[in-house]
Amino acid sequence: MLVTWRYRKRPGSVIQSFDPRAWFIFFGCYLFSVLMFWDFRYLAVFFFGALFFVLTSRITWKEMRRAWIFMGWLIFVYTLLTFLTGKGGIEVYGKEHVITTWYFPFTIFNWQPHITVTVERIFFALSQSLRLFTIASMTILIPYSINPAQYGITFRGLGMSDKFAYAMDLTMRFVPSFGRDFQLTLDAQRARGYELEKLRGGLVEQVRKMAPLIVPVIIHAIIGSEDIIDAMDLRAFGVGQRTWLEQLHYHWRDYLLIVLAVSILLTSIFLAMFGYGAFWVPPELVF
Repeated sequence: MLVTWRYRKRPGSVIQSFDPRAWFIFFGCYLFSVLMFWDFRYLAVFFFGALFFVLTSRITWKEMRRAWIFMGWLIFVYTLLTFLTGKGGIEVYGKEHVITTWYFPFTIFNWQPHITVTVERIFFALSQSLRLFTIASMTILIPYSINPAQYGITFRGLGMSDKFAYAMDLTMRFVPSFGRDFQLTLDAQRARGYELEKLRGGLVEQVRKMAPLIVPVIIHAIIGSEDIIDAMDLRAFGVGQRTWLEQLHYHWRDYLLIVLAVSILLTSIFLAMFGYGAFWVPPELVF
């Protein structure tokens, strides 16, 4: 059986006061607008905008804690590697102004490892962090704020076909369903004496010892997908146009949100076309 994210109705939530179709349109426009800029100042505006929606979503820290910890570490590691290697920013800036260079007290094949700290790398890392945190903040809100029962009709209302809308519906439900199956399998194997905490050996050996977890979960996912396909075939899904039990209706506030989304996107395109929002460092630090 498919499960969903931990959605619940939240009185006073700004996001849930809008039609989910309007929110997805706003999310898409906001996302593309963020991707057009590398200027730290412009990205800060988008970041605080995303922070506003997070704080007004009525989603507690306890509910989002795991998602934030995972995304936070992922962004931190990715940004740190970019800063240490300097890779990724070469296409954004050409010249670097060195602040200092740290050398390691050892050599590898007559090469001494070192870390070069430059003004450009610092501000590129800051801009990259703001970019990623803004996108992550807006994305995390979706599974906790959008009613899972409205996934299909939402994507259908955005002009997608019935097949694509239902595929998106199943995709949104796959991750929590897969997590549920993994936890059930882990509990069952622990009841049989399997101890994940005591895995020893190299990477290959640890992967081999995790077979009692990985194999049942994958097989169950394949069987579950086949059951869904058979159920859809028995109901002649895809033969004709599908009807949906629930209907969505736009309100005046939804139209305002869509107008705001399109305005943000068009303004971002206009600014990017005229050279605004490119990578920026304070002129005082460049010497």
